[in-house]
Amino acid sequence: MDRVLSNKKAILFFTLPALLWYAVIVLLPVFISFYYSLLDWDGVGKGVFVGLENYVTMFRDDDIFRQSLWNSIVLAILSVFVQLPISLVLALFLASNVKGNRFYRTVYFIPVVMSTVVIGQLWMKIYHPSFGLLNGVLGSLGLEAWKGEWLGNPKTALLATFIPIVWQFIGYHMLLLFAAAKSIPEDLYEAARIDGATGVKSSLYITIPLIKPMLKLSTIFAVIGSLKTFDFIYVLTNGGPMHATEVPSTWMFSNIFKQYQYGYGSSLAIIIILECLLFTVMIQKMFKTD
Repeated sequence: MDRVLSNKKAILFFTLPALLWYAVIVLLPVFISFYYSLLDWDGVGKGVFVGLENYVTMFRDDDIFRQSLWNSIVLAILSVFVQLPISLVLALFLASNVKGNRFYRTVYFIPVVMSTVVIGQLWMKIYHPSFGLLNGVLGSLGLEAWKGEWLGNPKTALLATFIPIVWQFIGYHMLLLFAAAKSIPEDLYEAARIDGATGVKSSLYITIPLIKPMLKLSTIFAVIGSLKTFDFIYVLTNGGPMHATEVPSTWMFSNIFKQYQYGYGSSLAIIIILECLLFTVMIQKMFKTD
């Protein structure tokens, strides 16, 4: 094995096809999108080169873009401080060899493999102001004043779209963290029990520090998923009401396929990529250890 790993020609031979394929399906489209972002182009005729004008207009004049950027950051923050803690608690609970953990793992993971469009339609029925489950439950509990148009109210729409995202992907992060927790040697827990450590202390001082790399990965996945979310927003609100749930991806879609501003839409795509890269680097630095 050492001889193979030390052979740079062999490494290049086996990795080159994957690198070429990655360049074709990932890097090349990014560079093409960046080129389009420098044009004033409707997608049909000849584009006019405008340089960085699309980016200047985006940050200087586009209030909807600034709102969408803020919404994506809010979703990312909620994912880190709401979604991941719930996933971590569930993972630690199941990793403690609770009875029926296989059943619970399956139940929690089912939403992950479901179609996002199906889940969006399901939650639209739950949020429906007239016959929705949520308002029905509130009415049966005598909380008529709490009933509302959850997706039609700009004050509640963004939070209402976040809840289905949490519901679908909690099981995904839970399974990642559960696998990391189960990989910890049992000897460490036995030594902790001998020293009088309880289950909570074992989780705080053994499990969580040792699954820190997986926590970092889950944080990156959660943040990037929130920054580039599209399908849930598109199905539930299409960016409304009054752009209250608009995110960069839905605003990009609207510019490209509804307003036929391919150049401006491409610049939005580049901003989404840069946003994801920026937050990834920030998370890497936050989790960096000596």
